[in-house]
Amino acid sequence: MDIRFQNLGPEHWKGEVLLALACQGENLPAECPALDKAVPWLTVAPGMRDFKGKSGEFALLHGHPELPVPRVLAVGLGPREKVDMQGIRKALAAAVQRCRAQGYASLLLPEPVLSRLPGGRERLVEECVCAALLALHRSDVLKKPDAEEPAPPQWLALGFDGEHVPDAAHAAARRGENTAWAVALARDLAAMPPNLLSPDHLARRARDLAREKGFSCTVLDEKDMEDLGMGCLLAVGRGSACPPRLVVLEHAPRGHEQDKPLILVGKGVTFDSGGISIKPAANMHQMKADMSGAAAVLAAVAALAQEDAPRRVIGLLACAENMPGGRAARPGDVVRAANGESVEIRNTDAEGRLALCDALIHAQKTWTPSAVVDIATLTGACAVALGPQLAGLFCRDQDLTERIRSAGGACGENFWPLPLWQPYAEDLKSEVADICHIGPREGGAINAALFLAHFVQEGVRWAHLDIAGVDWAAKGSPLAPVGPTGFGARTLLELARGGV
Repeated sequence: MDIRFQNLGPEHWKGEVLLALACQGENLPAECPALDKAVPWLTVAPGMRDFKGKSGEFALLHGHPELPVPRVLAVGLGPREKVDMQGIRKALAAAVQRCRAQGYASLLLPEPVLSRLPGGRERLVEECVCAALLALHRSDVLKKPDAEEPAPPQWLALGFDGEHVPDAAHAAARRGENTAWAVALARDLAAMPPNLLSPDHLARRARDLAREKGFSCTVLDEKDMEDLGMGCLLAVGRGSACPPRLVVLEHAPRGHEQDKPLILVGKGVTFDSGGISIKPAANMHQMKADMSGAAAVLAAVAALAQEDAPRRVIGLLACAENMPGGRAARPGDVVRAANGESVEIRNTDAEGRLALCDALIHAQKTWTPSAVVDIATLTGACAVALGPQLAGLFCRDQDLTERIRSAGGACGENFWPLPLWQPYAEDLKSEVADICHIGPREGGAINAALFLAHFVQEGVRWAHLDIAGVDWAAKGSPLAPVGPTGFGARTLLELARGGV
């Protein structure tokens, strides 16, 4: 769906259906003169008298079919004091999906209506554009088209009451488009079947995006990783016929090539069987999305390059397939990380931290970062602790913690701080190696974070985002169908835009 702009005033607006978001109890036509000019018939429409503006309420109202704007879809937001940005996103997304079901080809969203809502004009424009595009996105490229399903709308126009579209509003709409593109990319990658997205396939997809969007991409193969001593990442992929890859992305616009970079590190396990410590069969198909962290990093870097953000950002994708082959790592094996330390493996289903630790070491050896943020579907313990709406955030730097929470909160991705409880590090001691990669079942998410923290040098600003539990939607919503959510792509994008 294209995003367009209509100016010169409400008398010049056009569209098959106008989307009117209204708070409960408010007489929108009377209180919004621009709307009254665009659809003067709305004040006498009988259905408008019945519309209360309750949360989740819709009313499709019809004028004369030959009018420039013959329909209005009134969308209820509930009481004004309870309206928040997430509620606005969901309401608009649901409205766009209704328009798709009705087969409408052109939609109109009046900016004067948005300006009456809390959140600020530019932010509302950005979020509504993003929500409208995500409402229509589906990861269904492998399915035959359904001839009976209505086509999505061709365009959504933002209507402005004036001769010109304000530059700030125009830029906000384009940010919303780019953000939706990034989330859709992350979802599509995580939805791809594992036979079609091996570590090498993911690396090649990254290369293609780099050429298309104008950032750099370097791929380290197993020989490169052996030379760099990455025994932990190599161990994760040892049992698979598809060898591991470390993908290095860099967005460094002119004038920022020597800046200290923000480094994003993503877990890219393209399928996680559990290895020798094999998982139960139930829902194992969802383990194709165990590379959601890497998908979020790739999507964020590509989106930053696409909008030419004035930031140097480096992304590392630690890619492997965890399979129980004849060469697979075994519980009890000892391998060496890229910093030379020996690591005892006790459970091969705790593979994500092994992949990430080598990537974290490589990031600190190669660059002097402004901050390092890793993101991973790391532990079921985090999902059990926080449920399907909150991701775990581990960070000792209070400023970085607040920046991540603020970035996530602004885009509807919520993080809850969890402790890096140092006394638990005692449980990671090994009798046969420098460190054991797991601790007791109790406190599993903390133990995993402490293992990663062991490989972060003193003085480096670092945060670990555990997105297990929020990476996959078991129940669909207007903003995300059942399946991969693309969680984290928006937060990383917001974080980089904010200049961490």
